Amino acid sequence: MFRLAHLSDPHLGPLPKPKLRELASKRLTGYMNWRRGRSRSHDMALLARILDDIHALTPDHIACTGDLVNIGLHGEFPGAVRFMKQLGLPTEVSFVPGNHDAYVRTNTADIERYLAPWMTSDSGRYEGFPYVRLVGPIAIVGLSSAVPTAPFMASGTLGPEQREKLANILGFLATQPQARVVLIHHPPHRQGAQPGRGLTDAKRVEDIIGKYGAELILHGHNHVLSVDFMDGPKGRVPVVGAPSASAIGGTITHRAGWNLFEFDMTEHGVTITGTARGLLKDGSIGIIKKLELAEAVTA
Repeated sequence: MFRLAHLSDPHLGPLPKPKLRELASKRLTGYMNWRRGRSRSHDMALLARILDDIHALTPDHIACTGDLVNIGLHGEFPGAVRFMKQLGLPTEVSFVPGNHDAYVRTNTADIERYLAPWMTSDSGRYEGFPYVRLVGPIAIVGLSSAVPTAPFMASGTLGPEQREKLANILGFLATQPQARVVLIHHPPHRQGAQPGRGLTDAKRVEDIIGKYGAELILHGHNHVLSVDFMDGPKGRVPVVGAPSASAIGGTITHRAGWNLFEFDMTEHGVTITGTARGLLKDGSIGIIKKLELAEAVTA
């Protein structure tokens, strides 16, 4: 049995004090939102407990689908590196960035400078996106939907180059024995997010999955536990969203949590089952629910 942990959207705090020139951009509205309430929506002590729960169950690999930082201050990224090191070595953890990591145009360099070790391909080099990692019975395909957007927008885009590479990769991996696990920050399907928050080229991604398939797609962004499906060439592909790993309030599916997936080798291929864990009503961390993945199997 192979275990994959998935968490997302930790929104690490507290914010370092911004320089005045750093707020002369979209960061100003983000900083105001942080001061008005977002800072009280995320609890770093609770996040530490979530990490303890993840490590206690000894996953073989960990996937983090973005939004480590909040408004893309350069001073936020050293803390993001410390967090990633807490998760595990770059060979043990795979990361894809979110829209908050790419809050402004200059954050592209920050993402590469600080987080590249967790975004490398099997060659051990950072070569951009998509990247592919073969880990046990799974093939991880990491995508970046993180692009700077206008104020009050939180959409994402893959773009034609990533989409073309994704199609080629999924087509090739379909001939291999590994289960294909796609990591992306934004929900990859059209109904996955509200207007202004979704993936702008979701229809084209749906077409790629419809033609080449995947065994599991993991995302964050919405701060809610969710299970949806996309059509693939051999059946439905599970699309699973994780809540913010540091969220205090909301319903049980919105509070801090993470997902654990187990991959079992059978005579029919790799069978995938999932369990959602997180903050319960009594304040403990435990099982929220079994994830209904329609007994996802890769032949």
